[in-house]
Formats: sequence, C-alpha cells, structure tokens
Amino acid sequence: MPLFSGNRRGFPSTLLPTTSSRRKSPLTPTALARRRPAPAPSPSTSFSFFSLGLLLSVLLFFAAVIRYGVPRSSSNPHSTPSLRLVRRPPIPHHPLPINSRGGHLASAPVDLTTKDLYDRIQFLDVDGGAWKQGWPVHYNGDEWNQEKLKVFVVPHSHNDPGWKFTFEEYYQRQSTHILDAIVDSLSKDSRRKFIWEEMSYLQRWWRDASDHRKDTFAKLVKDGQLEIVGGGWVMNDEANSHYFAIIEQMMEGNTWLNETLGFIPKNSWAIDPFGYSATMAYLLRRMGFQNMLIQRTHYELKKELALNQNLEYVWRQSWDKAQTTDIFVHMMPFYSYDIPHTCGPEPAVCCQFDFARTRGFGYEYCPWHIDPVETTQSNVKERAFLLLDQYKKKSTLYRSNTLLVPLGDDFRYVSVDEAEIQFRNYQMLFDYINSHPHFNAEVQFGTLEDYFQTLRSEVERVNYTRSGELGSAEISGFPSLSGDFFTYADRNQDYWSGYYVSRPFFKAVDRILEQTLRAAEMISALVLGYCQRNPCSKLSVNFAHKLTAARRNLALFQHHDGVTGTAKDHVVVDYGIRMHTSLQDLQVFMSRAVEVLLGDIHDRSDPNLLSQFEPEQTRTKYDVQPVHRGIDLREGEMQQVVFFNPLEQTRDQIVMVVVTSPDVVVLDSNGTCLESQILPKWQHDGKIIVSTGKHRLYWRASVPPLGLETYFVALGRADCEKAMPSLLKVSADPDQFSCPKGYSCSKLDSSSTEISNKRYTLTFDIDHGLLKKINNRDGRETVVDEEISMYSSYDSGAYLFKPEGEARPIVKKGGHLIISQGTLVQEAYSVPKSEWDSTPVSHSTRVYSAENTVHEFVIEKEYHVELLGHELDNKELITRFKTNIDNHGIFYSDLNGFQMSRRETYDKIPLQGNYYPMPSLAFLQDSSGNRFSVHSKQSLGAASLKNGWLEIMLDRRLVHDDGRGLGQGVMDNRPINVIFHIIKESNISALPDSHSQMILQPSILSHRVGDHLNYPMHAFISKKPLEKTLKVHGKAFSPLATSLPCDLHIVGLKVPQPLKFGQLLESRFVIILQRRGWDGSYCKQGNLACTNLGDEQVNLYYLFKELAILGVKPTSLNLLHDDMERLGNIEQVADVAQEGNVVIPPMELQAYKFDIQPQQ
Repeated sequence: MPLFSGNRRGFPSTLLPTTSSRRKSPLTPTALARRRPAPAPSPSTSFSFFSLGLLLSVLLFFAAVIRYGVPRSSSNPHSTPSLRLVRRPPIPHHPLPINSRGGHLASAPVDLTTKDLYDRIQFLDVDGGAWKQGWPVHYNGDEWNQEKLKVFVVPHSHNDPGWKFTFEEYYQRQSTHILDAIVDSLSKDSRRKFIWEEMSYLQRWWRDASDHRKDTFAKLVKDGQLEIVGGGWVMNDEANSHYFAIIEQMMEGNTWLNETLGFIPKNSWAIDPFGYSATMAYLLRRMGFQNMLIQRTHYELKKELALNQNLEYVWRQSWDKAQTTDIFVHMMPFYSYDIPHTCGPEPAVCCQFDFARTRGFGYEYCPWHIDPVETTQSNVKERAFLLLDQYKKKSTLYRSNTLLVPLGDDFRYVSVDEAEIQFRNYQMLFDYINSHPHFNAEVQFGTLEDYFQTLRSEVERVNYTRSGELGSAEISGFPSLSGDFFTYADRNQDYWSGYYVSRPFFKAVDRILEQTLRAAEMISALVLGYCQRNPCSKLSVNFAHKLTAARRNLALFQHHDGVTGTAKDHVVVDYGIRMHTSLQDLQVFMSRAVEVLLGDIHDRSDPNLLSQFEPEQTRTKYDVQPVHRGIDLREGEMQQVVFFNPLEQTRDQIVMVVVTSPDVVVLDSNGTCLESQILPKWQHDGKIIVSTGKHRLYWRASVPPLGLETYFVALGRADCEKAMPSLLKVSADPDQFSCPKGYSCSKLDSSSTEISNKRYTLTFDIDHGLLKKINNRDGRETVVDEEISMYSSYDSGAYLFKPEGEARPIVKKGGHLIISQGTLVQEAYSVPKSEWDSTPVSHSTRVYSAENTVHEFVIEKEYHVELLGHELDNKELITRFKTNIDNHGIFYSDLNGFQMSRRETYDKIPLQGNYYPMPSLAFLQDSSGNRFSVHSKQSLGAASLKNGWLEIMLDRRLVHDDGRGLGQGVMDNRPINVIFHIIKESNISALPDSHSQMILQPSILSHRVGDHLNYPMHAFISKKPLEKTLKVHGKAFSPLATSLPCDLHIVGLKVPQPLKFGQLLESRFVIILQRRGWDGSYCKQGNLACTNLGDEQVNLYYLFKELAILGVKPTSLNLLHDDMERLGNIEQVADVAQEGNVVIPPMELQAYKFDIQPQQ
C-alpha cells in the first residue's frame, strides 16, 4: 500500500540543515543555573531561644549537605509514575465585578504576553547551525546530579481526517491498519505506550473492528498503555473555526469516547494546527482539561522562549485576574513534530533513530545521508550515548528534569512490522541507559498522562520558580502567559497567513452549516420539550441519526486541513458534499418542525409526513451559492412566510424575500397591512447591468426570541398599499441600461452621490462606484476611502501568503453605479470597470430605515467575487478602508468569535506577517474613542498596514504549490458573496492613555450586530399559495418568558441524545450560556431596550413559558464533568441547582443540564 514519506510539511531535502560542529552555548551561566532548585528563603532573625535553636539546626543541616551531598531518590528507575492528580491548592476565587456598565475588563497580571515577546524579538532569522532556528546547545553534565533526567518517549501517529486523500480514503489506506497495528503491538509488551487523538477515525474503526480487537483496545486504555489525548472528533484549526464549532466537535468526540470506552481525556495534543488561539486554551480548561501540548508557533518566538526556559508555561486568559482559566502548556521546541525534529536539537542525529526509515517500509531515507541502523549488542553503547546526548541537550531548554520526546509522524505505525522495529530498537536503548546509573537518566515509553503527572510530581518537590515570577496556583515553577500565537512562521520568514482566506466559498458554507445546525438543535429541543411523549416527538427522534451526521460533518470540517482550505481539490469536494447533504437534511427537518410548533402539539398524525413549508433559500449543489426560491403568485393568492429567530432577544429588523410580481402587499399574522418596498434583482455580465425580472421585497418584521412569526405576501389585495418601488438613479448611459418596468429611473450627473437613513449619510464617488465617507447624524465625519486592490503573488500557496510588493488598485474610472432609494432600504450597487473584460468583483452597499433597531446602525457591504479564469492567476483580492482614524498601527481582530485580540503592525516583519485571522470582527480605534468596526459572516484575513487602514482579503487564486506538502495551488475558486456589517461608533468618554496596551471589547451594539449577521433568521414559505378568500389567521410561537439581557447569549440549546430521549429520566436537555464582555464606555445607542445581567437577573427555572425546568445542574462544556472545581469556575455556579439564578462573570461560558416537563 502507498505510504507517505516523512513529515508532510517538513523541509524539502535541499533546504534541510546539516549538522555543524558544536560551539559554546549562548545560554549564560545564570540561565544554566536556573535549572537548579532555588535556595530556601532566609530564616527569621528573631533572637528568641526557639529561633536561635532553629537557626543552629538549619546551619547544621547545610553543613551536612555540603559534606555529604543531597540524598538520591530511592525510586525504582523502571517504575511507572503514579497516576494520581497532583495539584496545588486553588487560590481564592474572586469573580469579576458585575455592574451595569460592563466596564473595561482589566488585563490579568502575567509574567509574559505574546505582545511583549513580539516587541522584544528582532526577527533576524539567524542561522543556528544544526538547530537551524536555534543555537548550538551544550550542557555541563551536572544538571542531573540531584534530580535525574526522566525521559518519556511518546509514540504517536498523526492521522489527518482529510488532506491529500479524503477521510474515507485515508481510513481504508492507512488509519484502519494503524489502529490494528497499535492494538497488536502494544498487547505484546506492557512497557509499550501509545497516544491517539482523532475520534473520527477511532469511531470509524470501531464500526469495523472485531469484538476481540475492541476488547483489547479498551483494556489498553484502561491499563494506561494507550491514552486518548484531546479526544475531539478532529484536531481542529484554531484560526478560522468559530468557538461554537470547536465546542461541537470536542463534545461530539469526547461524548462518543465516554459512551464507548468510559474514558474522559484530560490532556490535549495539538501538534499540527497552524498557530494557536487563547480561546482553545479557555475551552479546554472549561472542559476539564489540565494540560496542553502545542507545536506550530513562530520559530523566532520558540527560540526566545527556549533561551529563557519558558517553553512550558501556564496559559491565562487576558481578562482573568482570578486565575480560574489557567491551564498548563508544553510547547515543543523545534521545527516539526516528526522524529528528526523531536529527540533533540540536531535532526541529522535524531533521524538515525527513526527506525522505520530503514529499507522496506516506504519512507524516505534521512536527507542528511546518515540512515538508521538496527540496534545490536555490539553497537548499543554507542547508539545509546548518541541518543541520550540529544535528550540531555533538549532537556536544557526546559526548567524541569522531566522530558517529553514524541516518536511519530503523519500516518505512522501502519503495520505491525513498522511498530515492532520502533518498539524493539528503542526498548534495547532504554534498557542500556537505565542499567547504567552514572547516566543519571531514566528513559521509557510513556503517554502524555505519564509525562505531565511526573512533571507535576517533580515540581511539588523542587522549586523552579524564578525570582519575581508571578506564576500560577495551578502548578508551581512556571511563568504565566497571555495572548495568542498568530501569525505562524515555520522558516525563512514564511508566514502562514494565506490559509486565513483559502477556499473562502467553503469557509462561508461552514458558517451556514454551523448556524443551521444551531437553529435545528434549538428547534429539536423545543419540539421534544413541548411534545414529550406525544406523537409529534417522533419528528426529532426519527431525525436523530441525520442530526448526528450533521454534527459530525460540521466537526469534520473543523479539521486543520478542512476549514483552512488546505486540502486537495477532490478532498474539498468531499467536505463540501458532506456539508451540503447535512444542510439539506437540517432544512427539511426544520420545515416540518415549524409546522409542529405552529400547530397542535396533541395532533395524533405522523409528523414525518408534514410538508406544508419549505426553506425560502435553497442550494441546488454543494458548490453553488444559495438562491431565494421566489414567491410566484397569481391574482388573488397569498403565501405564508414564517421566520424563526435563533437569538435570545426579540428580533426587529428589515427582512427580504424575492417575488416575481412588483404588485404585492405584505400583512402580519393579524392581517394588518405593512409598509413594504421593492427593488429590482440585478445581474450583470461584467459590462451591462440588467434586471432579472424578479424583485426583492422588503418589510419590517418582529420575531420573538427563539420563536416563530408568520407574515403573508399577497397579490391583488385592494385593502393594502402595494410595495413601494425604489427610485433608481444610474450612472450608465441609456444604451447600456434599460430601466425596469414599474420603476422610475434618472441619470447621476454629478461626481458624487449619497444614500442615507436617520443614522448615516454615505457618500460615493460615482466614477469609481466606491464609498468615500460616512457622516453621522450629529455631523461627525469618517473618511472611508474604499479601495479594491490585488496582490500579485507568484510564491503564495494554500498556506503561505507571499506577495510581490504592495497591492495595486484595480478599479478604473467608468464603471456602473445604481442608486436605489426608498423608505426602508437604500442601496448603492456598483459594477466597477477594471483591466479585465469581466470584472472580478461587484458590490452593494445598503443602509436600512428601522427606527430603534439594530438594523438602523448597520452599513451592509456585500461583495460578489468571481476570481475565475487564467488572467487572474496568482492574484489575491482585497478590499481596503482607508479611514481617518488615528489607530497608531494597532487594530483588533477576534479569536474564534469569542474574544478580541490586540494586533500591532511591525515594520520588522514582512507585510504577510502583519496579516491576522478575522473569523468574525475587526475594528480600528483612536485615542478619542472613535471606532470603525467590520463584522464578517465568514472567516477571512485582515491587516492594518498603514495608519487608519483596515484591509480584508476576499479571495485568492494561486497556481503554485508553496512547498508545504499539499502539492498543488488553489485554483478551484467559486463565485462567492462576502458580506460585512460595518458600524461607526464614538464613545461617551475618551480612553485612558494606556488604551493602546488594552484588550478592547466590542460594545453591546456591536455584539448584537454580529449576532444578527452570524445568526440570521431562518425563513420558510408555504409550498402552496392560499386563496385570498380565506381569512388571514397566521400563527406565532414564543417559548421564552421574556427576552434575555443583551450581554447573555445562548450559545446552544440541545438534546444531546435524542434517540434516548424516551429512556432517560433526567438531564435530557443542555443549555450553554455566555456572558459577553462589553465595552461600557459606549452608550446603549438607539433606545434598543437593552438590559444586562447586572441589571436583570435570569433564573433558569423560569426561562420558558408553559414549560417547567427541573434538576438544573452545572456541567463542563463537553458535558462530562459535573465537578465544578475541576473546571476552575466554582463560585458562579455553586447555587444554581437550588436557586436557578444565572451568575456568570463577563467573558465566561457555562453549560447546564436540566429537564423539561410541560406545566400542569
């Protein structure tokens, strides 16, 4: 069977470093001395008899130590460490103050921040010799005299759930054989250990494996030989994935693992994501994890941390002054996670101990031309000394004398023979080292649990804390750190910022599936809550298998080669088809569930036969944009439109459907006529804009939280005013534009034009069709100076962004601009002129008139991008807003839709290194509090390369591979609509001078704008029109007792096990809540009737109407831990089971299990 050779993203052989002669280490004697235990504190100087006696005793003790030395440990060198949990006592918990203004969340005190590291590092890319990105490492030899070196060699196999092959192809070719080989090989010798991460493959193997193999696997896990690390469905990406999807994929994997094997992981293993987010550390901590391992961080940052022995640290969230989020992290020090880069700093030596590179296994030989040789009695002494030398050199980079050495690579251990050659050779080396006490070393196979428990035990005995170091109560002896690890660079100033944008079409589909799954889970929970044992509950129960498939298809795409856009073309197609299938299934279920919730719960008919409604938007294929079905009415007919609001506040906004006739009217569920407006639906061929003959129909709708509301679109209804046609103003000449029937058109003659609502006036340059400035109603002006540009990028690829110089504007004078004006919506639609016959981008800008709503504050930008054709090869398209906001090179982008991160533009790193992930939000701000925010509906990349600039990349089309293993460029572009919601805010008081150092938060308004964009209402239309002779009697469904406070967000409401709903007696439902952190200096604009959790208590027992909540229990985010002490956040959830009051500090997530019964 075909096998991969070496690590998938390793150095090409021509770039691999060679072993150089050893030179003196640049580590200072002071730094070397830091490895030794810190001296004990001085005794008291009191001259009481007791104190004098104590002092004499201490002096005698030190004299004895000087004369005879420190006693050696009496532990057996071959013994395995205890698996008990060793933790320091927790510090007292002081929840963040809960006040009505939200306030600035003060930064948590830490020893290190990633900002400080970036400020300190010069990024000179110095060649370090054998360790190309480090330095020649040496040791004195006495470092292990008092505390022996304890080495845990951790065998592993990294199995990508899709990359060069699809998930199923990889499973059939390799993963199934790897799991078979692991079981068979570990069973031969209890000293052998292994770790496994991806539950997607384990679950797939479990379906096929024999009962004997499954029993053996379970025993290996129970006995501690085989540890499941992470245990998510995949090893998720941390730049593009939204925190909802991360929780979902972790929950899916951890739950399956617990139900199948009774195992709950507590150590995370993330060796391949391309950079790391602080959000992931937070989520893992709240899932009960205690330790993390990471690998792919900037090589200069690794070097800086290694120089100061800070590669192990406690990761703390930037807002967490109470230290409840602290989690211990081990960062691997070298270039890669393959065997040449894990045993020590000299890959030419380490490669000699990758015994699977001997002949017959299909892997490439060592590029340094010194290949592995079988270990024998005649060479074991020399080979053991060579290997131990690497272990000791690597150990000097860390504080403790407990060392982790991974042993594996991509899809390794694919046969028993391969596993045997590794285990057999290493065990012989271990036995030799362990039998020679003068080495002061003990080496064995181990798991992450073995390593972390031994490390924690050591730091309980030995004090490694530095003078003045804050550290953490979670584990002593290590610094505390806050921040994130973007943007990743692996070598030669190559920055992995391209994958933030690669395959943006599927990044958008990912978010659509996410929001649809979230809504479907809510609706399913509501159906089961109201139906209970009535026949209508069968709808959710019968859908359980497809719901599970949807969870898993979303989870699979969170893989770090899925949502990143870094897989082969046919693998992307496989991901796309899986997501499309689940989207179709979810929409069918929701259409039927809407009918259940609007109908009679006690109806005895089969709910699976319901077919009154269908989704208003549909997608005919996995790789095309969704389209509106279009309401086609004959005279005298009307059609129902039902909206589901997946948010926890009443939704009041302008909505839109497509109609075929302009002469329609809109009525609410009471039969009241509503104001409405129509705009033509446009299309263009790159040169001429024409109407499709269809119309966009807008009106203002109000839908209760988690509820349903019905509206009617009718034709030929004389008692209501018809929808008002928009007034059209066009820049095109009459021969290039035909005014649609029923509309009034006029010519744009001046150099600029405007659209406006009561909040904003937007000014456009007619010649170029671009937004120039925004004027608030109070007269304040913000220059925007929109620009659409392209980078030429011949060396960029799926992973890397390597532009040739700066971006060049592509919009020329003479494009087409159409201004549509009306009472509800105003729009500027631009088809710009460019050097290409068919322009690669057109765009619309809209403002809405809906007084006292969120929608009134939104400036909507929609870019239609078609980066198609060879003339656009090696181009990367951006939009850039060149504002007059004096941001001093600082901007803020979100991490996973959960928190904001401060970004600073550095001249000392290249342009591409100043690009950062923008999963959902970026903003600029000046010292006076003027803020320009851009919310995105999908993950992209953003930068602020000059003062006042915010640029966002929209798409990229690249011919060449970038040398990171994929073996192709990115040429499978699809037409895509990229949607932004822009808001301009000014705070009510200036920020302190230190604001440039602060992590700023979105305002309440900004949070709500983001929610409306990322959790849109789901619309359903009746399949058959109603006759106008029928009386309008629409229905509504409003399950919540009231809207929740605006800073309290329902992340998810679900029934985790719908198939077992009728069997379980309690805890059948789960709700996950988030208390948002928000910037209290920004006023509550627009009379939005917003309260917050500081002003208004929320009691879970009274959350729903007509439903009784029973047995509320706090739980972890993966639903597996009910012991809150394990999660760190004790106080805020301690009394919820008795009182029901939600007490969550800002920024925190909390999950609750409960049950629902209809009220009697």
